[in-house]
Amino acid sequence: MTQAPAATRATRRQHDREIVMLAVPAFGALVAEPLFVMADSAIVGHLGTAQLAGLGVASALLTTAVSIFVFLAYATTAAVARRVGAGDLQAAIRQGMDGIWLALLIGATVIAVVLPSAPALINVFGASDTAAPYATTYLRISSLGIPAMLIVLAATGVLRGLQNTKTPLYVAISGFVANGVLNVALVYGADLGIAGSAWGTVIAQWGMAAVYLVVVVRGARRHGASLAPDAAGIRASAQAGAPLLVRTLSLRAILLIATAVAARLGDADIAAHQIILSLWSLLAFALDAIAIAGQAIIGRYLGADDPQGARAACRRMVQWGIAVGVVLGLLVILSRPLFLPLFTSDSTVKDAALPALIMVALSQPICGVVYVLDGVLMGAGDGPYLAGAMLVTLAVFVPAALLVPTFGGGLTAVWGAMTLMMAVRMLTLLLRARSGRWVVTGATR
Repeated sequence: MTQAPAATRATRRQHDREIVMLAVPAFGALVAEPLFVMADSAIVGHLGTAQLAGLGVASALLTTAVSIFVFLAYATTAAVARRVGAGDLQAAIRQGMDGIWLALLIGATVIAVVLPSAPALINVFGASDTAAPYATTYLRISSLGIPAMLIVLAATGVLRGLQNTKTPLYVAISGFVANGVLNVALVYGADLGIAGSAWGTVIAQWGMAAVYLVVVVRGARRHGASLAPDAAGIRASAQAGAPLLVRTLSLRAILLIATAVAARLGDADIAAHQIILSLWSLLAFALDAIAIAGQAIIGRYLGADDPQGARAACRRMVQWGIAVGVVLGLLVILSRPLFLPLFTSDSTVKDAALPALIMVALSQPICGVVYVLDGVLMGAGDGPYLAGAMLVTLAVFVPAALLVPTFGGGLTAVWGAMTLMMAVRMLTLLLRARSGRWVVTGATR
């Protein structure tokens, strides 16, 4: 009678150890980009509200430009982890190299689009006449770091799939410190203003990319994987990531619509929205750290033909997601009076942000379930379902957000629509997880 509970406890402890081993270092790596934005927000925010508003619009566009290609990390993590479970390290790293070459090609294309079209892109978001010049300056300079961040995504996917999240942690810490030092030196020391913040971030991003390239190239040589670009492999990487691209484009559209609605509420609201969005991104990545562990663990179990292990790991990670979400929500509520002064001294911005932060806090347990199950299904290679589910979520969110200016509620209503969006995502993901259709074993899906 005691054997089953004892075995269950042992399995949970094993999963807990794996989750902690992978998720804790992954968190440090995941927060690199939002911490870059938060550092920029803190430094630029003291230049003035117009500068912070401009940063808010520009950073939303930049985050979109990078994040829509997050499949470079997520799809690679799942594919590499499956091959680790099947014992084929050479093929795993070779696929990672294809992802890095794809990242370079995409990055060059994005720069070619963003540089000439920056003013038009800023105008689409309805930035005020005072904020638009700052937004354009920041966007043009920071776009030069996009290829670096895409390289970081692809290389990180390789290491995560190999069950190595410590190296990305070390790189992220170094990059964050370098970004902060460079921003202060260039914004205030060199008196470059918002342009100095952009240049500091670009330099830090390319430094991170260089370190990742060294690590991955060494691994490729050690396991006999080719470094040369392979057209078929690059094309296969792109095709594998296509459903996740649809999923991510839908999510980024949601975030961009929320920013556009906030921008039309006024400079104080978009400045407050930028602060809250920076915090929300940090909280999301904290929860996504468990999802990253899920991608690696689920992929490995399925690659090793162990569906029962995959299901048990999924259940345990959902429990982790809920618990961490509750803790994060409480921290947001308790830290509100201390958090906002770090980013602005404008009382109007603070008044707009305070009630919206309550909405963010209440949504965190929902976010915990969403991010964990998102990671589980990515680890299983269930991209087509994730794409369809996000399109449904987008269809629900758009009318809710666009009605905010008509019915009022200000920034709090915008974040109410964001909470509705997360609830819809949770429902679609729970339905898929319970169906068991994501459990497909083998070295490839």
